[in-house]
Amino acid sequence: MKKIESLSNPLVKELLLLQEKSKARRQANAFVIEGIQEIELAVQSGYVLEKVLFCDEIFNERELPQANERISISRAVYQKLAYRDSTEGILAVAAAKSHSLAELQLPENPLILVAERIEKPGNVGAILRTADAVRADAVILADNLSDLYNPNVIRSSVGCVFSVPVAISSSAEAIEYLTKNKISIFAATLQNANHYDRVDFTQGTAIAVGTESTGLTSIWREAAKQNIIIPMRGKVDSMNVSVAAAILLFEAARQRGF
Repeated sequence: MKKIESLSNPLVKELLLLQEKSKARRQANAFVIEGIQEIELAVQSGYVLEKVLFCDEIFNERELPQANERISISRAVYQKLAYRDSTEGILAVAAAKSHSLAELQLPENPLILVAERIEKPGNVGAILRTADAVRADAVILADNLSDLYNPNVIRSSVGCVFSVPVAISSSAEAIEYLTKNKISIFAATLQNANHYDRVDFTQGTAIAVGTESTGLTSIWREAAKQNIIIPMRGKVDSMNVSVAAAILLFEAARQRGF
């Protein structure tokens, strides 16, 4: 088995680039996963592991996941590569998926969350955790501004980036797809909106949310069957997009017998 002990090893430099640069991830069509739970979720969700790197001084409790290559690394190398403060002693390099709308496999009357122009990786991760919690059928990232395989997305989603079906597309493509599949769009917005808990989410539903700074763009408001609003009593009329998504998804799940 190959072993890496030097911080100047070319593979170490390559993995650091994959961690830090979205361009490097796109060019390699690969990304780094840290932590056994996240790696196992990725494998269960059909991701192919190209490499597994482990520090046997730290990771000694479980069988190694299957991968094309297994590499032992020193503690110093692991600490250089590890993104999180907590250490489990294991990393993996996985091949990325395409995430096209055409690949979504939806049941009858699906529940979908559309997130438009989300920039912060932490918000994307939090949205995916909520989608996993309510067993949403898909998340569509429309006009996405954040790399799905950013380490912060993987970390903040606690691996739900792998367990939730995700499609990435333009807003126009997403609306065309939803309309074609007879899935009603509900746009979370302040304009001409009904209270979210007075709307029927039991049929095929796509709940669309935008950023707290600018909200959804007009294309979603115009395509919506109904605009919906979360009433607020404070002096500020906006909330974090991941919080809004959670409120709306759990209401939809409640209506569906969650």
